[in-house]
Amino acid sequence: MTATGQYAVPDQRAAADEAHEDRGRLHIDQSVLRKIVEHAADQEPSCVRVRRSVAGLGAGDHGARARISGPERALSVRLDVALRYPVDIAEAAEHIRSRVRSELLRITGYRAENIEITVSRLVSAPSPPRAR
Repeated sequence: MTATGQYAVPDQRAAADEAHEDRGRLHIDQSVLRKIVEHAADQEPSCVRVRRSVAGLGAGDHGARARISGPERALSVRLDVALRYPVDIAEAAEHIRSRVRSELLRITGYRAENIEITVSRLVSAPSPPRAR
């Protein structure tokens, strides 16, 4: 109990710590983990969204794509990204790995033990229009 003025307030933090074990288990679906990973990769400045087509027709765009496997506390991540050209690919991959690991840990408490990155495209900035 903590006294505040003339009222006694129960110490809620101690009660929460005691009740923590009695609350149950938290499971985060792999689709949620996948979205966290994809979003984290897309936030890296060297990653770009690319246009997608189905049967030759434009079907919007997409950013990084991820697949997650393994146990919750030691995840394995496979990530497919498009990078801005020109870029130091090895350096960009390390930045992406770092961002993905830190975001997964911050949001879920889960660790990515292995992050495999495939660079599927290099996308150059659009050329400025030529003067005629």
